[in-house]
Amino acid sequence: MFKYFLFDLDGTLTDPFEGITNSIVYALGKFGITVDDKKDLIDFIGPPLVDSFGKFYGFDSEKSVKAVEYYREYFSVKGIYENSVYEDVVLVLSKLKSDGKILVLATSKPEEYAVRILEKFDLGKYFDFVAGATMDNTRSYKADVIAYAIESCGIEDKTEALMIGDRKYDVEGAKINGLKSAGVTYGYGSRAELVSSSADYILDSPLEILNIK
Repeated sequence: MFKYFLFDLDGTLTDPFEGITNSIVYALGKFGITVDDKKDLIDFIGPPLVDSFGKFYGFDSEKSVKAVEYYREYFSVKGIYENSVYEDVVLVLSKLKSDGKILVLATSKPEEYAVRILEKFDLGKYFDFVAGATMDNTRSYKADVIAYAIESCGIEDKTEALMIGDRKYDVEGAKINGLKSAGVTYGYGSRAELVSSSADYILDSPLEILNIK
């Protein structure tokens, strides 16, 4: 049914909870802010960080940018590796690849970090292209990342492409770009979030991706 499979990274292929929340705790600490429970930071996983620091801690634009710089101090050295691949993800990627599908990573994480994570878990060999955010935030929103992936991969018939992710940003970004979407419930977005954002498919496990290939 689909020729191109665009995958989100955090909450879809890998569980980044420890690395992301530890990096946020480190960044907030630079401003004298302590976090009692890292689970309170779950909503940071998905949208651009510069927006989240403003939304959840009231940082202005300048302060949010500085917070992201602090975040990267920790993440680029340690947090990037505090991560794990979801069960059956490798099996799914391998099967799709062997079936001749074109796999594309489409993540709001900076591209250079995404490449390093794929390399760490030996996932890079499955992907034909990696589309990520830029370090200067000129490309950070998921819709922009998806548009970049579509253009870079020469996807002309958008009915042949499916975006897979765990948050509403993936679904909405797909819709803006004229793609169908699959929302996964095992990540960090709730079923209600995915339903309300009108995901075309709702999947409860990586293996279910193979049912719509």
